[in-house]
Amino acid sequence: MSSSNPLRDAADRRLPRIAGPSGLVIFGVTGDLSRKKLMPAVYDLANRGLLPPGFSLIGFARRDWEDEDFAQVVHDSVKEHARTPFREEVWQQLIQGMRFVQGDFDDDAAFATLKSTIEELDKQQGTGGNFAFYLSVPPKFFPKVVQQLKKHGLADQKDGSWRRAVIEKPFGHDLKSAQELNQVVHEVFPPNEVFRIDHYLGKETVQNILALRFANTLFEPIWNRSYVDHVQITMAEDIGIGGRAGYYDGIGAARDVIQNHLLQLLALTAMEEPASFDAHALVAEKTKVLGAVRLPKDLGKETVRGQYAAGWQGGEQAVGYLQEDGIDPKSTTDTYAAVRLEIDNRRWAGVPFYLRTGKRLGRRVTEIAVVFQRAPHSPFDHTATEELGQNAIVIRVQPDEGITMRFGSKVPGTSMEIRDVSMDFAYGESFTESSPEAYERLILDVLLGDSNLFPRLEEVEQSWRILDPIEEYWDTHGKPAQYESGTWGPAEADEMLAREGRSWRRP
Repeated sequence: MSSSNPLRDAADRRLPRIAGPSGLVIFGVTGDLSRKKLMPAVYDLANRGLLPPGFSLIGFARRDWEDEDFAQVVHDSVKEHARTPFREEVWQQLIQGMRFVQGDFDDDAAFATLKSTIEELDKQQGTGGNFAFYLSVPPKFFPKVVQQLKKHGLADQKDGSWRRAVIEKPFGHDLKSAQELNQVVHEVFPPNEVFRIDHYLGKETVQNILALRFANTLFEPIWNRSYVDHVQITMAEDIGIGGRAGYYDGIGAARDVIQNHLLQLLALTAMEEPASFDAHALVAEKTKVLGAVRLPKDLGKETVRGQYAAGWQGGEQAVGYLQEDGIDPKSTTDTYAAVRLEIDNRRWAGVPFYLRTGKRLGRRVTEIAVVFQRAPHSPFDHTATEELGQNAIVIRVQPDEGITMRFGSKVPGTSMEIRDVSMDFAYGESFTESSPEAYERLILDVLLGDSNLFPRLEEVEQSWRILDPIEEYWDTHGKPAQYESGTWGPAEADEMLAREGRSWRRP
């Protein structure tokens, strides 16, 4: 007879996952990502009781700081950017394990100091030799940092302990550089100890795509070419490049967003149901669907790149990309990119997937819109349905996280008139607990060794396989189309859909 108690087991599944003895080393700890996202996420995890009492945080950077200076920077970052309220007792416990190591990435003495600092924290805080190394640095420094970790024995896993590498995007500049980077990293860390961060995969709404599709019988039967007309995946920003000219120029919107975020959203939207939600099963299905993505035959008509020009944004005059500080006036870097892709498999054959991203667009929004075909036969008069659009399911990733269903309903009155209405699910209204920040979930998963939400090498390579031919075409075919700041992109992008009788959504 089984001794399991269904009620107890159900409760067990709801228990939070708490990291075991461990620590985190952040390279590039003085950067924006670290101050605005990583350090506040560490505090929020501690505040929620999800980190071990002896958790340790080591910052590595060139600044001439003492441990107390570093602690003050973390304190200020937490006060300004943390999601949860500041509690002195949590802070006092966290500060016990904070250290700072000064040095350059080619400074052997600094890495020797880092090693002795980790050994000291092992004894003092009981971290068990378990450390994750977070590379919050420009991609050109990845190989140097990883090689230094190997040279000084910092990547060695001893006596059942673990050492992990966390790498921020972009994962290379193209397929060749991504493969070279992976080779360098995998010479030092085993593949299962390498965590490639795509913070979009840590968002609750992105994970909810899996719940929407596979936990409900309502949607999956119509999630295919028999019912879906097309899919639009949009990531729009209403800001320019800010102070990121050094990073952004030469990279562009397609490499910065489509290669990782949008192709990952496409994979989750289009993939088949995995056998389970462990990392291997998820990766297998995502890789399979990315491998079935087919590029358009005419890249000139079915891809668009643009560059924002001067205009009005939020009631203020905005300069064009070529007038931004640090940008070459002859730059051809794209700040807007739109592509039409198809998926050559039984489920999606003939259904276009339109991906677009851009800066200085109408508003900040990320969404996936699954737009359905019109009814094959309508008993209604044309005048009754002239205000009726196509049914759609829209997954709002950010902001206002939730899901909207758009369908037709009769307008009250004596005549038969049908108009679009919406049913709306909003996270903020349906759940009392606010959603954790993406980096909270992802840092915790790194410490737990759970790689479900991290792209694997195969996915990265498939994404570059899709994007590389588009980038190569753009490099040899003229300049980006100009679009006015505050609009929804260049006219060429509207024409790309209009040729097929479709139009972009205006969120």
